[in-house]
Amino acid sequence: MAQPAHKPTIADYLAWENDQPERHEFYRGEIFAMVGARRVHGLIGGNLFAELKSHLKGSPCRAFVEGMKVQVADDAVFYPDVFVTSDERDLRTEMIFRHPRLVIEVLSDSTQACDRGLKFAAYRALDSLQEYVLVDPDTRRVEVYRRNERALFELHDQTGREAVEFACVGFTLPMADVFDGVEDAPAA
Repeated sequence: MAQPAHKPTIADYLAWENDQPERHEFYRGEIFAMVGARRVHGLIGGNLFAELKSHLKGSPCRAFVEGMKVQVADDAVFYPDVFVTSDERDLRTEMIFRHPRLVIEVLSDSTQACDRGLKFAAYRALDSLQEYVLVDPDTRRVEVYRRNERALFELHDQTGREAVEFACVGFTLPMADVFDGVEDAPAA
């Protein structure tokens, strides 16, 4: 009878991941390779990061873009597309962030189910998280899930509006700036 394979711990993952040329996410002992992103994914992520970075200048908050690890549980580490933190511990860390207040994921066909399901469930467990935003480049759908006074996340669908509101950082961004450089979706 074969012995079960050893599931890596978060410490195993972090030691291994830091030596890898590609990025990998970690969830409950499993390691998942990050696939290459489409051009529109990079454009939208870059647009959001640049606008948030500019807006937050001089504030106690900082925006970060893909490539930065966020540990959401003892057994989960993700690479969000864009996130904002104001937590002093995060602002001093070099490698692993743990207290984002805003997380933005740009959806793709291969990540959409995970971003809407598993990742959203994991992020919701963070007391620091105030808003979780999903941006679909193909449909131009922008969904903001905002924590309410009962600590539950409510959908604030921004699709079709002139601007998207990131209430947790006091910022309203024109949709044209979110999708700057992205061609119009083909007519149906």
